Amino acid sequence: MTEQPNTNPNVALVQRFYEGYVGRDMEKIREVLAGDVTWLIPGHHPLAGLKRGPDEIVAFFDQLAEADFQAEVISLSASEDWVVDVHRGWGEYGEAKLDMNWVLAYRIRDGKISEVQNFAADQHAADLFFWRVWGERLRPLPDRLS
Repeated sequence: MTEQPNTNPNVALVQRFYEGYVGRDMEKIREVLAGDVTWLIPGHHPLAGLKRGPDEIVAFFDQLAEADFQAEVISLSASEDWVVDVHRGWGEYGEAKLDMNWVLAYRIRDGKISEVQNFAADQHAADLFFWRVWGERLRPLPDRLS
């Protein structure tokens, strides 16, 4: 059976985001983001927190690329103003590895992504991974030299 393209414009918008993400095309990502977009990354790790505006969000994705973090969409569904994305996300950096499912809720406004909330299947594993990859850079200098 041939898969039919989704004609929902909100799903198509998130698919364009993924095209940019997979291709590491930060300009393509910027094109789908509203100027006042917010993106909430949950957790207690160096990359967690609320990202405001396209510049902060693109900087976040630039950081993810350091750990070769990748995503594979499992499902996209939409309502009038929201898209729910279930995807497999994985990355590896030295001994640090992570591979699990994530759910993202995208609010769509005026044909752009205006808000994203990210939910991890195992937040503790995500925190550990992100600390292993980026936390070393944040430790005091004497600790990093020992």
